[in-house]
Formats: sequence, structure tokens, C-alpha cells
Amino acid sequence: MTCGFQMPALFILIALSFPVLIHGWGVDGHYIVCKIAQDRLSTAASDAVNDLLPSYANNNLSSLCSWADHVKFRYRWSSPLHYINTPDNLCNYNYQRDCKDDNGVAGRCVSGAITNYTDQLLTYKNSSSGSQYNLTEALLFLAHFVGDIHQPLHVGFTSDEGGNTIEVHWYTRKANLHHVWDDSIIQTAEENFYNTSVEEFADTIKKNITGEWSEKVTKWETCSKNETICPDVYASESITAACDWAYKGVTEGSTLEDEYFHSRVPVVNLSA
Repeated sequence: MTCGFQMPALFILIALSFPVLIHGWGVDGHYIVCKIAQDRLSTAASDAVNDLLPSYANNNLSSLCSWADHVKFRYRWSSPLHYINTPDNLCNYNYQRDCKDDNGVAGRCVSGAITNYTDQLLTYKNSSSGSQYNLTEALLFLAHFVGDIHQPLHVGFTSDEGGNTIEVHWYTRKANLHHVWDDSIIQTAEENFYNTSVEEFADTIKKNITGEWSEKVTKWETCSKNETICPDVYASESITAACDWAYKGVTEGSTLEDEYFHSRVPVVNLSA
């Protein structure tokens, strides 16, 4: 993944496939993912995104980064594309074993979806003569799913549906463990550290990319064997983080407070 590519879609995918540092998630998490990604686009990629986004988005990818969640009830077929179920307590991911829906259809998981919508966007170069795909929807699905795959509990255990059935308290509020990682950690961080501002949160992460984390960025942006994307790598990282951080120390009815929050915020901020 280098700047030598000529197809604008590849520049889009390089930025959107960057394992960006915030696992993302609920509305704020997805907003941050797309904000960081769009700000890192080349001129060619930025033009392509502007071309594909609907006019009412005003060239703001972040404003539609949660679109894929909003259309799950209209596009019911898309629901399994947001996550991966892995065998309980095994703490590893295997595409052949795990990337399938409840009916056993292969490729119907977030990793397969990233590959599929990447392939669709790679037709952008020739789309002026017409495309069999809706490339606007492909862009919005891809942007969202790259965020989802970096949320550890979107690659979680089958029996608890990625933490959705594990009821906990987040401080004094009832929640489930999946929601804690989708929303609660990010929202609490915004309240405690960023004046409740999602923009300040995003700006801090962007500064870390070019500052504190700069030596790691090359590794994050590169897939092996010159592949455009590597969603199976992202999925493997997420199930490892799920076991090491999300699930660790949590049982049904746990109350999660400062110790859990402060030890997990770095995991949310930095995913490699």
C-alpha cells in the first residue's frame, strides 16, 4: 500500500483500511474513524470520495459513517456483515471457520464484507461508463465496516453474541458489555477528558498519529504481500483484544467503574 497507486479508489481504501486507533462502534466512534480517514486522503482520493458522497453530505464522510447501522432494518441481509462470531474462549479467528452467517453462507461476516466492498470500489476508475454496483453505498458500507472490525467485541464469542447478552453496570447505569465498548467508554472519555467534544477526541488521536505514534504508522498502514487490505489481520487483532481486555475480569452482573475504564481507554485509543 504505497502512494504509487494510480486508481483513486485505492487511495480511498488505503485510508479507510488504516487500522485507525479507535475501535468504532457507536455514532461517536464511527464519526471519529471517518474523520481521521478522510483527513488523511490524498487529493485524488478526496476527489473520489466527494464524487461518491451524496450532495447533502457536503463532502463530510463522517456525517454518514453510521449509515450502515441505520439501514439494517431496510437491508436485513446486511446485519451479519457487521460482526464475526468465534468459538467461545478460543481467542483466535479463522476465516474459513468463522466468516459465515447463521445459515452457514461463507463470506457473510465483517471481514468478507470489507473484501467485497473493496472489490466493488476498485471498479471506480472505470465507473464513468457505468457500474453494476452502487459505489456510494459501497463506500459507506466499507467506511463503517472498517470501524466495526476494530471494535474487539465485533469479533467476539458466539454464545454471548459479542458481549450483547452479558448484562453489566457501567458505573450506575445498566448496560451490556457490547454497548460499553460501542459507546460507554468513548462517551465517558469525552466527558472526562474532551469537554464532551467528539471533535476534540478526534483531534487528539490525529495529533498522536503524527507525533507519539508516528513510528508505528508505517506498520499499521501496510498489509503483507502488497495486499490492498487485510481484514483477517484486523479480525485476529480484535479477538485478541476482546480476550485480553473486553471480556477479562467481566462476569454477568459486573459493575465496571474507574479501574476498568482507565485500563481500557488506551485500548480504545490505540489499536495495532
